[in-house]
Amino acid sequence: MTGPGTNTYIVGDPNGPTWCVIDPGPESATHVEAILAAAPGPIESILVTHTHRDHSPAAAALRARTGARLLGMKARHPDRQDTQFEPDQTLVHGERLPIGARTTLRVVHTPGHASNHLCYLLEEEATLFTGDHVMQGSTVVIDPPDGDMAAYLASLEGLLDEGLEWLAPGHGFLIARPADEIRRLVRHRLAREAKVAATLRASGAASLDALLPRVYDDVPERMHPVARRSLLAHLLKLASDGRAREAGGEWHAVAD
Repeated sequence: MTGPGTNTYIVGDPNGPTWCVIDPGPESATHVEAILAAAPGPIESILVTHTHRDHSPAAAALRARTGARLLGMKARHPDRQDTQFEPDQTLVHGERLPIGARTTLRVVHTPGHASNHLCYLLEEEATLFTGDHVMQGSTVVIDPPDGDMAAYLASLEGLLDEGLEWLAPGHGFLIARPADEIRRLVRHRLAREAKVAATLRASGAASLDALLPRVYDDVPERMHPVARRSLLAHLLKLASDGRAREAGGEWHAVAD
């Protein structure tokens, strides 16, 4: 599910003297050594986009080696989370973090994939470190209860006002033309939502597992256990919009 692996970014002022690390990655001694070897100078802070286990667990080992401060948000739900992550500073939306004299990261809270998900905007280069909010070459899983489809779409829409020039994702390569990519993701999710709603209307009443192969008939069957989580997120959004309801383990369309 992590494609080529989790990207770790080292960010700082070209003149130093200190640097920050964004998303130290999974618990891997080899990866921690690679971060230390790549850092151009002392690591002063460690920023985490969210606490899924492929992004934050190495923070503890990197902190032990460097004395760096941990910044981010704690997990709000324990399932599939790095519950050991304890930030020295809990970040809030809009907070600006100076990294040297001419480098600033601004915190952008982007709930959806995870309720504690943060992106970091390198203001001087209009580059957004997106974690799992936007990935190159793939879409992300929205996994309730921590994942929320309505929040995810709202977070994507909010990025369109930022004047971004590059996206630096947690998985994959740098993404040019950020606004085009963000709009593509929104269209994709809304098209899937429309398919869920149409399938539900045609079914009359159906369980989650009965809907799954019909809604995701364009996805390899081996990926259906993952798609099932996002299907539930779509259904919950439809329910919050007054377009679906669940009763006795079956989902029903609600007439407009």
